[in-house]
Amino acid sequence: MTVKEIMDTAKDKMGKSVGVYERDMQALRAGRANPQVLDRITVDYYGSPTPITQVGGVSSPEPRLLVISPWDSSLLKPIEKAIQASELGINPTDDGKVIRLVFPVPSEERRKDLVKQARKEAEDAKVAVRSIRRDAIEQIKKLKKASEITEDDQRKAEEDMQKLTDKAIKDVDSVCAAKEKEIMEV
Repeated sequence: MTVKEIMDTAKDKMGKSVGVYERDMQALRAGRANPQVLDRITVDYYGSPTPITQVGGVSSPEPRLLVISPWDSSLLKPIEKAIQASELGINPTDDGKVIRLVFPVPSEERRKDLVKQARKEAEDAKVAVRSIRRDAIEQIKKLKKASEITEDDQRKAEEDMQKLTDKAIKDVDSVCAAKEKEIMEV
Protein backbone atom coordinates (compact mmCIF):
# COMPACT_ATOMS: atom_id res chain seq x y z
CA MET A 1 0.00 0.00 0.00
CA THR A 2 1.33 3.44 -0.90
CA VAL A 3 1.16 6.64 1.15
CA LYS A 4 -1.43 8.04 -1.27
CA GLU A 5 -3.67 4.98 -0.84
CA ILE A 6 -3.35 5.23 2.95
CA MET A 7 -4.25 8.94 2.82
CA ASP A 8 -7.20 8.38 0.46
CA THR A 9 -8.56 5.55 2.62
CA ALA A 10 -8.23 7.64 5.79
CA LYS A 11 -9.87 10.65 4.12
CA ASP A 12 -12.77 8.47 2.97
CA LYS A 13 -13.24 6.93 6.43
CA MET A 14 -13.09 10.35 8.13
CA GLY A 15 -15.68 11.68 5.70
CA LYS A 16 -17.96 8.76 6.51
CA SER A 17 -17.53 9.36 10.26
CA VAL A 18 -18.52 13.01 9.85
CA GLY A 19 -21.46 11.95 7.62
CA VAL A 20 -22.75 9.50 10.23
CA TYR A 21 -22.56 12.22 12.87
CA GLU A 22 -24.48 14.63 10.60
CA ARG A 23 -27.23 12.04 10.05
CA ASP A 24 -27.41 11.37 13.79
CA MET A 25 -27.81 15.10 14.43
CA GLN A 26 -30.58 15.38 11.83
CA ALA A 27 -32.47 12.64 13.64
CA LEU A 28 -32.02 14.34 17.04
CA ARG A 29 -35.36 15.91 17.90
CA ALA A 30 -34.89 19.59 18.70
CA GLY A 31 -38.48 20.77 19.06
CA ARG A 32 -38.96 21.47 15.37
CA ALA A 33 -40.77 19.04 13.14
CA ASN A 34 -38.09 17.41 10.98
CA PRO A 35 -38.99 14.51 8.65
CA GLN A 36 -35.54 12.95 9.27
CA VAL A 37 -36.66 11.87 12.76
CA LEU A 38 -38.73 9.21 10.99
CA ASP A 39 -35.81 7.79 8.95
CA ARG A 40 -34.96 5.08 11.49
CA ILE A 41 -38.54 4.01 12.16
CA THR A 42 -39.69 1.06 10.09
CA VAL A 43 -43.13 -0.45 9.61
CA ASP A 44 -43.95 -4.03 8.59
CA TYR A 45 -45.03 -3.70 4.94
CA TYR A 46 -45.99 -7.04 3.36
CA GLY A 47 -43.56 -8.91 5.59
CA SER A 48 -40.52 -6.66 5.26
CA PRO A 49 -39.46 -3.77 7.51
CA THR A 50 -39.80 -0.61 5.41
CA PRO A 51 -38.99 2.99 6.44
CA ILE A 52 -42.08 5.12 7.01
CA THR A 53 -40.85 7.59 4.39
CA GLN A 54 -41.19 4.84 1.75
CA VAL A 55 -44.79 3.87 2.54
CA GLY A 56 -46.29 7.33 2.57
CA GLY A 57 -45.77 11.03 2.07
CA VAL A 58 -44.32 13.04 4.95
CA SER A 59 -44.94 16.78 5.07
CA SER A 60 -44.45 19.56 7.58
CA PRO A 61 -47.27 22.09 7.14
CA GLU A 62 -46.32 23.89 10.38
CA PRO A 63 -42.99 24.23 12.24
CA ARG A 64 -44.08 21.83 15.00
CA LEU A 65 -46.22 19.39 13.01
CA LEU A 66 -45.48 16.42 10.76
CA VAL A 67 -48.22 14.82 8.67
CA ILE A 68 -47.79 11.27 7.37
CA SER A 69 -50.09 10.31 4.50
CA PRO A 70 -49.74 6.56 3.86
CA TRP A 71 -50.32 5.43 0.29
CA ASP A 72 -52.12 2.36 1.64
CA SER A 73 -54.72 3.24 4.29
CA SER A 74 -54.35 -0.21 5.87
CA LEU A 75 -50.93 0.98 7.11
CA LEU A 76 -52.35 3.65 9.44
CA LYS A 77 -52.39 1.42 12.53
CA PRO A 78 -48.99 -0.24 11.88
CA ILE A 79 -47.36 3.17 11.34
CA GLU A 80 -48.97 4.49 14.51
CA LYS A 81 -47.72 1.47 16.49
CA ALA A 82 -44.21 1.79 15.03
CA ILE A 83 -44.03 5.45 16.08
CA GLN A 84 -45.28 4.63 19.58
CA ALA A 85 -42.74 1.78 19.90
CA SER A 86 -39.86 4.03 18.81
CA GLU A 87 -37.91 6.25 21.20
CA LEU A 88 -39.35 9.35 19.54
CA GLY A 89 -41.50 10.13 22.57
CA ILE A 90 -44.45 11.53 20.60
CA ASN A 91 -47.97 10.16 20.49
CA PRO A 92 -49.35 10.10 16.96
CA THR A 93 -52.95 11.09 16.25
CA ASP A 94 -54.84 9.26 13.52
CA ASP A 95 -57.87 10.77 11.79
CA GLY A 96 -58.53 7.83 9.46
CA LYS A 97 -56.59 9.28 6.51
CA VAL A 98 -53.38 10.79 7.90
CA ILE A 99 -51.25 10.58 11.01
CA ARG A 100 -50.26 13.79 12.74
CA LEU A 101 -47.22 14.18 14.98
CA VAL A 102 -47.23 17.33 17.11
CA PHE A 103 -43.78 18.22 18.47
CA PRO A 104 -44.04 19.95 21.84
CA VAL A 105 -41.69 22.80 22.74
CA PRO A 106 -38.92 21.19 24.82
CA SER A 107 -38.35 22.56 28.30
CA GLU A 108 -35.11 24.36 29.17
CA GLU A 109 -33.88 21.25 31.01
CA ARG A 110 -34.69 19.00 28.04
CA ARG A 111 -32.87 21.35 25.65
CA LYS A 112 -29.78 21.27 27.88
CA ASP A 113 -29.93 17.45 27.88
CA LEU A 114 -30.18 17.45 24.08
CA VAL A 115 -27.13 19.74 23.86
CA LYS A 116 -25.22 17.36 26.16
CA GLN A 117 -26.21 14.45 23.95
CA ALA A 118 -25.11 16.31 20.81
CA ARG A 119 -21.75 17.14 22.41
CA LYS A 120 -21.25 13.54 23.55
CA GLU A 121 -21.96 12.24 20.05
CA ALA A 122 -19.60 14.91 18.65
CA GLU A 123 -16.86 13.68 20.96
CA ASP A 124 -17.53 10.10 19.85
CA ALA A 125 -17.19 11.20 16.21
CA LYS A 126 -13.92 12.99 17.02
CA VAL A 127 -12.60 9.85 18.73
CA ALA A 128 -13.45 7.84 15.62
CA VAL A 129 -11.60 10.37 13.43
CA ARG A 130 -8.55 10.30 15.70
CA SER A 131 -8.57 6.51 15.65
CA ILE A 132 -8.52 6.59 11.84
CA ARG A 133 -5.57 9.00 12.02
CA ARG A 134 -3.71 6.73 14.44
CA ASP A 135 -4.22 3.67 12.21
CA ALA A 136 -3.06 5.56 9.11
CA ILE A 137 0.06 6.87 10.86
CA GLU A 138 0.88 3.33 12.02
CA GLN A 139 0.64 2.15 8.39
CA ILE A 140 2.92 5.01 7.31
CA LYS A 141 5.44 4.05 10.01
CA LYS A 142 5.38 0.47 8.75
CA LEU A 143 6.23 1.74 5.27
CA LYS A 144 9.16 3.68 6.72
CA LYS A 145 10.32 0.65 8.71
CA ALA A 146 10.20 -1.47 5.54
CA SER A 147 12.29 1.24 3.83
CA GLU A 148 9.58 1.89 1.24
CA ILE A 149 9.54 5.64 2.04
CA THR A 150 12.09 8.11 3.39
CA GLU A 151 11.96 9.84 6.74
CA ASP A 152 11.03 13.12 5.02
CA ASP A 153 8.16 11.38 3.19
CA GLN A 154 6.99 9.95 6.50
CA ARG A 155 7.05 13.36 8.21
CA LYS A 156 5.22 14.98 5.27
CA ALA A 157 2.58 12.20 5.25
CA GLU A 158 2.04 12.56 9.00
CA GLU A 159 1.62 16.33 8.64
CA ASP A 160 -0.90 15.81 5.82
CA MET A 161 -2.75 13.24 7.94
CA GLN A 162 -2.93 15.77 10.79
CA LYS A 163 -4.39 18.37 8.39
CA LEU A 164 -7.05 15.87 7.29
CA THR A 165 -7.82 15.11 10.93
CA ASP A 166 -8.07 18.81 11.84
CA LYS A 167 -10.47 19.42 8.95
CA ALA A 168 -12.70 16.47 9.91
CA ILE A 169 -12.78 17.59 13.56
CA LYS A 170 -13.60 21.14 12.45
CA ASP A 171 -16.49 19.75 10.38
CA VAL A 172 -17.81 17.82 13.41
CA ASP A 173 -17.53 20.97 15.55
CA SER A 174 -19.45 23.07 13.02
CA VAL A 175 -22.25 20.48 12.78
CA CYS A 176 -22.40 20.35 16.58
CA ALA A 177 -22.49 24.15 16.91
CA ALA A 178 -25.32 24.41 14.35
CA LYS A 179 -27.31 21.71 16.17
CA GLU A 180 -26.75 23.40 19.55
CA LYS A 181 -28.01 26.69 18.12
CA GLU A 182 -31.08 24.94 16.70
CA ILE A 183 -31.78 23.15 20.01
CA MET A 184 -31.46 26.27 22.16
CA GLU A 185 -33.82 28.32 19.93
CA VAL A 186 -37.11 28.82 21.69
